[in-house]
Parts: sequence; C-alpha cells; structure tokens
Amino acid sequence: MKKSLLLLASISLFSLNIYGQDKKMAEECFKKADYKCAEEQYSQLAEKEQIQKFKSEYYNYLGTAQRRLGKTDFAFKSYEKALKTDPRSASVYVNLASLHSQKGDKTKALEYIENGLKLDAENPDFYLMRSKIYDSQGKKELAMKDLNQILSFAPDNIFAKTGLANLKKNNDDLEGALKDYNKLIAEKPESLLYNGRADVYLKMKKTKEALADVSKAISIDPKFAQSFVTKAMILFEMAKPKEACDNLNKAVGLGYEKAILADYFAKCTKK
Repeated sequence: MKKSLLLLASISLFSLNIYGQDKKMAEECFKKADYKCAEEQYSQLAEKEQIQKFKSEYYNYLGTAQRRLGKTDFAFKSYEKALKTDPRSASVYVNLASLHSQKGDKTKALEYIENGLKLDAENPDFYLMRSKIYDSQGKKELAMKDLNQILSFAPDNIFAKTGLANLKKNNDDLEGALKDYNKLIAEKPESLLYNGRADVYLKMKKTKEALADVSKAISIDPKFAQSFVTKAMILFEMAKPKEACDNLNKAVGLGYEKAILADYFAKCTKK
C-alpha cells in the first residue's frame, strides 16, 4: 500500500513538472514574440487544464497569440471560450472590447467595456479604451472624463496622462499637446513619452524633431513596437518608403498587429 502511494505521488509530481515546463515554454514563446509557438503551446495547455480560472487564462493568451498572427476569427473564438470558462475575467472583457473596436464595431466594444467595469471598476484599460472610442466619435468631454477617472484612483498612470495630451493633439491643439509632453518628459523621460512627442512633431510637420524623438524612444526601449510604427510614419512623410516599410516589419516582428497597419503596408507593395 505504501509503495502504491509513493508511486502515485511520484507520478503526480512528474506530471506537475511536465505541466510546469509546458507553461514555461508557452510563456517563453510569447516573450520572444514567437506567436506560432505560443499558439501551439497555449492551445495544448487550454485543452488539458481542468481548473476553470487557469483554462480561461490560457484561452485568453491563445487568443492574443492568434491575434498577433492575424488570425482574427480564431482569436474571437478563443476569447469567447475564455469568457465562457470564466465569466468574471476582466482581462478577457478587455481583449474582446479591443478586438471589436479594431474591427469597427464600437457599439459591441462599449458593451464589453460596460460589463467589464462591473467586475473591475478600477481597471485603467477599460477607461483608456473607452476614451479612445469616445474621441473617435467626437465625444471629447466624455473621453477626457474617462482619463481623469483613471487619475482619480491611479494618479501616476502615464497612459492616462499621455491620453490627455493626445486628446489635445487629436483636436488640433498641437501646441498644448507639445507643452504637456515637454512637461512629462522633464519629469520622467520614457520611451512612451518620446514616441508621443514625436507624433506631435510629425503632426506639426517638424520631421527632423520627430525623427530625433522617435530615435530616442527606440534607444531607450528597442522592443517598444509602437516606436517603429511612428518612425515608419515619419519616414513615409520624408518620402523614404523602403526605410518606412522596414520599420513596419520590425514593429510586426515585435508583436504589433499587422492587420492594424494594412493601409500602410499597402504602400509597401506599390511599385
């Protein structure tokens, strides 16, 4: 009897060790932006997992890997499985809202945000996303209200602060946006901030200053995909399409969704 128990314990320990290795491999694939590998690993983990919370988490990561691979329909299905497995996972609501927004269904995106906020009223991602949707709909005051709501419970949230600066930029207050970015960079020079100011300079047609800022952003964080997208936009403006397309490919290699850049990649295929 004792031998049987020891054997069962050894088998269980071995299984847990293998399972842990599979999870580690999936995480490593994701970190390295090897989304094909991540898709395979998270698919296997999701199928084998018995605990609902973890199963939902794996489906969620699977959906994101598929999204990065351009498999939007599969991503929708994986996120929906994640939500069905754990209806109280706020991160799944974030991803479904984001994907619906990307596909142009703002109404559905807002529904997921509203439901997600019922689960986690202090999740900045919901407010950030809703703010962008409101801004795209011309609802500036509502967009600003959401960003200020974040700052009410997370006063140091850099995304909310840059969001307020970007609201000014999007509404043609370029000088106001530039002033905000100058202040933020003086307080804490980060890749995100230099990238944001580069975009403001681009809107002001100051390509030299924009290129200097985005280069600074990349030197601070060479894995920040958005900076390569911004650099590509600047290079297109400077009539350097080949260099621009190279930077778009770098952004995709770092995990930026190619589908979002479809209009810009169209310029790369023109003779």
